[in-house]
Amino acid sequence: MGQKRNLFKLIPKVDEILETDKVRNLMNTIPRKIVVDSIREEIELLRKDIKNNSLKEEEINEKNKDILDLIIDRAEKKNSYRLKRVVNGTGVVIHTNIGRSLISEDIFDNIKDIAINYSNLEYDLEKGERGSRYSHLKDIIVEITGGEDAMVVNNNAAAVLLVLSTLAKEKEVIVSRGELIEIGGAFRIPDVMEQSGAILKAVGTTNKTHLWDFENAITEETAALLKVHTSNYRILGFTSSVSAEELYPLKKKYDLPLIEDLGSGVLVDLSKFGLEYEPTVQDSIKKGVDVVTFSGDKLLGGPQAGVIVGKKEYIDAMKKNPLTRAFRVDKFTISALEATLRLYLDEKIAIEKIPTLNMLSLEINELENKAKKLYNMIAEKVDTKNCKIEIVDSYSEVGGGSLPLEKIPTKCILFSLNDGSVSDFEKSLREYKTPIITRVYKDNIFIDLRTIREEEFDIVVDGLLFGFERVKGCII
Repeated sequence: MGQKRNLFKLIPKVDEILETDKVRNLMNTIPRKIVVDSIREEIELLRKDIKNNSLKEEEINEKNKDILDLIIDRAEKKNSYRLKRVVNGTGVVIHTNIGRSLISEDIFDNIKDIAINYSNLEYDLEKGERGSRYSHLKDIIVEITGGEDAMVVNNNAAAVLLVLSTLAKEKEVIVSRGELIEIGGAFRIPDVMEQSGAILKAVGTTNKTHLWDFENAITEETAALLKVHTSNYRILGFTSSVSAEELYPLKKKYDLPLIEDLGSGVLVDLSKFGLEYEPTVQDSIKKGVDVVTFSGDKLLGGPQAGVIVGKKEYIDAMKKNPLTRAFRVDKFTISALEATLRLYLDEKIAIEKIPTLNMLSLEINELENKAKKLYNMIAEKVDTKNCKIEIVDSYSEVGGGSLPLEKIPTKCILFSLNDGSVSDFEKSLREYKTPIITRVYKDNIFIDLRTIREEEFDIVVDGLLFGFERVKGCII
């Protein structure tokens, strides 16, 4: 017991550590409470090791040499934001888990100007009286899509719920059984319909639905026809479905509103980039759909939002629905979405400036040039005796529940370790100060150049060096 007591005396005191130059400098940038908590936690770890008889005197002295660095590292981690920037090396352009679409840097000044100043969020400057926050987006959405009116809520699930609650509460809505999709987080179209108060009436079978299925289901209780674009999966083989264009005569005959949930909500024909054709919002409006809903942060390339566009009489009714206040968007979303939509006034500018469209439209020769540049930067810093680093062909994905079958040719940097654990290396990349998210396949790590910008190359190189040092898989 006396020997343990002597070992405890070797542990530095909190006050002594606080007086060191390193820790005093640390408190210039990190709150004192976080620093003190970090010191106490490191000291407590030493105490536990001594209590468990796992440390000898020389080992404690050795740990004391590193304790300041351990405290600084712990304090910096405690002081870092929980929501932080990451580098997307997965090749999934619209990656739901790491933030979906990136906002264009070109619109940041507008967002900042609105964020740090007062604005006319709900003030009519012309009339000098209270206005509507929805008015700021209406004109630009109408101009781009061709709809009569528009409004925006906080996401597309809210948009669908609001539409159904307004147009079909306690009434039947007819939808194809093959379109009763589930989106992220086990959120299902039937659940949204139930919450809206609408009564689901599924027709057809999983793989085949015909126009007569819809017509046979129409009764006096029918309030609307619903078309859901299955953007996150495909049924292949012996299939048939009813398009919005085919439903148009039916909705005219029975005087029913036709609603279409497009999900991803693309405003540019992606087939010109060699991708599968994805129905645009403009196409749906031209085909006679009365109300179209779609996301703001998927193929549109803006902030999270649910956009509703269509006939004015229906949009006006939605604005009066009590749910609208619960689903309303804030000034940050409005400013970001308006600025993003303005880029669509010139399609060429939209493709150049909106990161999602730009990444999807990158050609293979551009990706190869990026891969060579990053490879050379890595090769300058890493000794490849114990690891393999090479440029390989692979495939990117659209992501975000969009174009699920689309495999886009890309270039990747591949890493394989002769010694050391690939899973440990991948984990170390995630633990770097700017986490780097990659994909792992057959004990290889892939970094996809489609979703990494050139200004992030230095971060990637430094992160790899950090990872190599952690796993000792490559000699640096």
